[in-house]
Amino acid sequence: MGLCLSSLVIAPAFAQSVTGAVAGRATAGDQITVTNVSNGLSRAVTANADGSYRLGQLPIGDYTLQVSRGGQGVGETVSVNVGLGGTTTVNLTSDGSVTNLSAVQVVGSRVINRVDVHSTESSTNITRAELARLPVDQSVGAVALLAPGVISSGASFGGLSFGGSSVAENVVYINGLDVTDPYRRQGFSSVPFAFYEEFQVKTGGYSAEFGRSTGGVINAVTRSGGNEFHGGMQATFEPSAWASEATDRFHSDGKIGDRDRTSRDGGPFYKANIWASGPIVKDRLFFFAMYEKRKSDPRDIDTTEAWFTKSDNDFWGTKLDWHITDDHLVEFLAFSDKAKSGTSNYEYSWETATLGKKRGESYSGSGGDNWSLTYTGHFSDNFVAKAMYGVNKRSSFGGSSSDATCNRMATGGSYSSLFGKPVALGCHPTNTSISSRNDKREAARLDFEWTLGDHLVRFGVDQEVMDSTSSVVYPGEGGVGYTLLGLPAISERLINGVAVPAGNIAYVDARHYITGAPVSAKAQAVYIEDNWSVTPNLLLSLGVRADKFENTLASGATFAKADFSEMISPRLGFSWDMKGDGTTKVFGNAGRYYIPLTNKITDYFGGGSTDEHTYYLLNGFTTKTNPVTGDPYLTPVLGAQLGPVNTDGNTEAPDDVRTAVARDLKQVFQDEYILGFQQAINQEWSYGINATYRKVTRAIEDVSTRHVEGCPWYSGDWPILNPGETNTLWCPDTNDWVTFDNSVDGYKATGNGMIFGYKKPRRTYKAVEFQLDRAWDDKWAFNASYLWSKSEGNVEGPVNSDTGYNDTNLVQYFDHPAVNERYGVLFNDHRHQIKLRGSYKLNEMWSFGATFSAYSGGPITAFGVRWPNDNRGAGGPGEYSGGGSGWLCELGCSDYKTRQLVYSPLGAFGRMPWVKDLSANVTWTIPVPTGALTARFSVYNLLNSQTVVNVHSRYESQPGTKMPYFGEGKGWQSPRYMQLVVTYGF
Repeated sequence: MGLCLSSLVIAPAFAQSVTGAVAGRATAGDQITVTNVSNGLSRAVTANADGSYRLGQLPIGDYTLQVSRGGQGVGETVSVNVGLGGTTTVNLTSDGSVTNLSAVQVVGSRVINRVDVHSTESSTNITRAELARLPVDQSVGAVALLAPGVISSGASFGGLSFGGSSVAENVVYINGLDVTDPYRRQGFSSVPFAFYEEFQVKTGGYSAEFGRSTGGVINAVTRSGGNEFHGGMQATFEPSAWASEATDRFHSDGKIGDRDRTSRDGGPFYKANIWASGPIVKDRLFFFAMYEKRKSDPRDIDTTEAWFTKSDNDFWGTKLDWHITDDHLVEFLAFSDKAKSGTSNYEYSWETATLGKKRGESYSGSGGDNWSLTYTGHFSDNFVAKAMYGVNKRSSFGGSSSDATCNRMATGGSYSSLFGKPVALGCHPTNTSISSRNDKREAARLDFEWTLGDHLVRFGVDQEVMDSTSSVVYPGEGGVGYTLLGLPAISERLINGVAVPAGNIAYVDARHYITGAPVSAKAQAVYIEDNWSVTPNLLLSLGVRADKFENTLASGATFAKADFSEMISPRLGFSWDMKGDGTTKVFGNAGRYYIPLTNKITDYFGGGSTDEHTYYLLNGFTTKTNPVTGDPYLTPVLGAQLGPVNTDGNTEAPDDVRTAVARDLKQVFQDEYILGFQQAINQEWSYGINATYRKVTRAIEDVSTRHVEGCPWYSGDWPILNPGETNTLWCPDTNDWVTFDNSVDGYKATGNGMIFGYKKPRRTYKAVEFQLDRAWDDKWAFNASYLWSKSEGNVEGPVNSDTGYNDTNLVQYFDHPAVNERYGVLFNDHRHQIKLRGSYKLNEMWSFGATFSAYSGGPITAFGVRWPNDNRGAGGPGEYSGGGSGWLCELGCSDYKTRQLVYSPLGAFGRMPWVKDLSANVTWTIPVPTGALTARFSVYNLLNSQTVVNVHSRYESQPGTKMPYFGEGKGWQSPRYMQLVVTYGF
C-alpha cells in the first residue's frame, strides 16, 4: 500500500534526525501506546491534564496506536504512519477513535496527516515507495529536484541550487551524519538508491538544530530490519544503445565547439545488488545489509582522440538496530563508497571511426569508509536524550600507470632556439603533476528533548572536526621534472649564481616539487528551542543557535576563527491551526543562517612546499621504450652538476597570516523570512501557498588590495577580507595593525591613481510558491507546483558560475572593483518554475508514472576587461580566467585615456531558453509464487530536449576586441536515455 507523499507536508527537523513523532489530544489520564509493526518497538505516554500527549523520537515506519484506560484497552487500534522529521497528529475521542477523519488521510487503514500543524518549517518528504512509482533517476540529486525551488545548476561544475543560492551552500545528511564535502562544499558521500528508505528535502525555515547552510538541506534515512526475514535483489540496465546521441555543437564560424565532438560519447552502465534484513534477536536486534556491484564503461570520442574508461566498483553497507529495551535504542550504520576507474587514451580518426595507437593510461578514484553510532534514550515520558558519533571519509586522486617511471619533461625556449625541439621527449601521457586529496570528518552531537506542560524544549550541542590533506607532486623517479635549457656563447650565470663556461651550453633544470599539507577546521554549535503550544491551536517556535569555528594551517597556527558570540542565529516560527481540526494552517518563520569557511581556503594559504632546482650539463639523450605504448622516447643524460641545489623556492607552512587574513573576520550569514498557508480540502486533495524572502549582505573572499591608507606595503596582495566593510590587517611597514574601510579604500587605479573601494556584497531572493496535491490512495496520485522567483545582487555566492570558477571563497568577485559593481539578476535567477509528477495504477500488474519540469532560462551577461580611467585588467581574456567588467569598449580602445566605454547591466543580453524535461515509466508487477517481482522501464528526457543551459559570457579578450563566441552555448541538457530496473523481494 502506498503512503501519502505530499510535498505540501511541512515537517520539523529533529536534530538531523532519523525520527518522527505522534502527538494529539485524548482524554486526560488515558495511556496512549504506539507499537512499531515491523520490529515490535513499543512506547507509551499518559495524556496530560489538558488531554495533550506526544511520543517523540520514534523511528520512521508504520505503527499501531492503542488507547488504554484503567489498564484496559479502549476502542480499536489505530494504524498510523510516522514520517521522517514530521509529527503525525491523531486526536482521539473518549472511545479511542479518531475525532476528525477529514483532517487526516486513511491509506489502507493507516492515518497520515495532510497538514502538519506542529511544524513551522518547509520541506518535501519522499519515500522509497513513491519513488518506485515515478521515473526518478537513482541519485539523491534527482530526488531533491522534485522539491519546489530546487534547480540543477547550469554551471560547468554542476550542482544543485536551492532558493537562488549557489551550489556551495548545501548540506547532506545520511542517518544524521553530515556527509558534505568539507573541502569545497560542493559534493557529498552517498549510498545506493535501494539502500535509502526516505528523503527529506529542506528548502527553508530549518529549526535551530540545523546550521552551516545558507542553501538547502537533504536529510536521508537508510533502510532497517524488522522481525521478519526479507531479502531481495535488484538489477539496473542502461545499455549505450538506449541513449540518444548528444548533438555535435559548432560555433557560428563553423568551428567545433569547446567540448569537441559529443555525438559518439556515452557508454553502458549496469549495476546489481543483493540485500537481506531481519532479526538477529527477535524484538531486540535487527540488521539490514546490502552489497552492490557496478560496471560503467563511458567513452569520450573527439575528432582526433578518444578516451575509453572502465569503472568496475562495488559498495557494501549495513545498518544494525539494537533495542536494548523499548526505551533505549542503539543504531549503527557503516558503508563504503570507494570507487576507482581507469582510462585509456587512443588516437582516433573521426572520418573512419577507427581507433589508432594507444597514447597512455590514467586512473582516478574517490570515496571512502563511513560509519556512525547513535544512541537514543527515553528516560521518562517527558525527557529524551540522543547521542551520535560518526566518521565520514572522502578522497579524490588521479594519476597514470606511467607515474612511477615517466618523469615530466619540457623544453624551454632558450634550448629550442639554439638546438631545436627534440622529438618524442619523455613518456608521461599528460606531463602534469599528480594531485590527491583525503578528507575526514569526525562528527559528534548530543540532543535533548524535554516536555514541560505546554512547552517542548529541545537543546543540544554538536561538533565537527574536518581534516583535509592534499598534495601535488611531480611524476617519475624521485619526483623530479626535467626542463631543457640553453645558454648562448656569452658567459652567463645560472639562477643559483654559478658561472658557466663560454659557448653554446645545453643544460638541464631538474626540479623537485612537492606542495600540499594537512589543514583542519573545527566547527561547534549549541542551540535551544522552545516549541510552545500557546493555545491548543497556536504553536510558537522560539529558538536560537550559536556557532563557532576555527580553521588551522599545516603549521598548527590559526588561520581564521569565530566565537559563539559572533555567530548567533535566532529562529522564530509559528503555526496556527485556524479551524482547530488540523485541516487549515497558517505558518511562518524568520531566521538567520551562518555558513563556515571551507578547508579549500585554508589549504590555499596554509600549505608548505618543496621547490628545489638542481642544474646539470646535458650530455645527450638515451632512447628508451614507453612501457604502455611500446614507442621509443628520449630522456636526457645528465652531465656534471652546475653548482649547489637552489632551495630558494622552499617554503614552510606559515605560522603568521596577519597579512593574509583580516583580524576579526566577520562571518557570512543569510536572513530568511517565510509566510505560508495550507489547507486539506478532503482526505485526498490539499493545496498551499507561501512566500519567501532571503537576503545575504556579507562575503568572505580574497580581495585585490592595492592600497591601504597608512600602509604602503599593500600595493598588490590578495588577503582574505570582508569586502565592502571595515577590516583590520597587519602592516609590516609600521609593525602594527591598520584598520581601513574597504568600501572606500583598497584599490588604486592605474593612470589617474584614484583610490576606490569595493561594493558591499548583496544577494536577495524573492519567491512565491503554489502547490496542489492529490495524495496516493492505492490508485493514483498527483502533485503540481509553480514558483515565481527573482534572484538579484552583485555576487552569486562563494562560487562564480558565470565564469566557471568553483574554488569556494576564492573566486574573482573582488579581484577588481569593476567585477562586483553591477547589481542585477544573477546566474541562478530562473523566474518561472513548473513541476508536475503523477502515478497511476491500472491494476495489480501494470502502473505508470510521469514527471515534468520546466523553468525559464537564466540571464546572459557580458563580461569586459577594463574600467573607465583604469588600465589594469578587470578580467582575463579566457572563458574561465575569472573576473570581468560591466564596461565594454566601443571606440578609442587602444589607450585608456581615449577609450569610450559603454556600461552593460547584468542580464543585458537577454535570457537562455526555457529548459523542459518530460520523463515517464511503466512498471510491470510480474506474478510469482512467492515474493514480489517487478520490472520498471523508465525513459528520461522523453522528448530528447537538449536545450542550452550555459553560454560564453566573455565579451572581450582586450579592449575593443570582441570574443568570437560570446553568447553562444557551452553547456546543454543531457540527451534522452532509458533504464530498466528489475527487482525481486521476498
